[in-house]
Amino acid sequence: MASVEEVRQVVGDVLQLGERTASLGRETPLIGNIPEFDSMAVVSVVTSLEDQFGVVIEDDEISAETFETVGSLVDFVNSKLQTQAW
Repeated sequence: MASVEEVRQVVGDVLQLGERTASLGRETPLIGNIPEFDSMAVVSVVTSLEDQFGVVIEDDEISAETFETVGSLVDFVNSKLQTQAW
């Protein structure tokens, strides 16, 4: 299972947030809240999550709700991990 810390680190690394990464919590809004989190960043975060967790994320699985908060992104990754475990 993916933890908030692991997903937070991926987001922080991709967006190059530096020290701001530590302030990201489960309830932290992503899109619309972090200026660096644009459409290109979404693609980079998805690619990094695939690499980090060994999952495959299809384009049609990605929605605004997925990237609403750090927690929603963690939940999405965990759902992918559970699906692939079967």
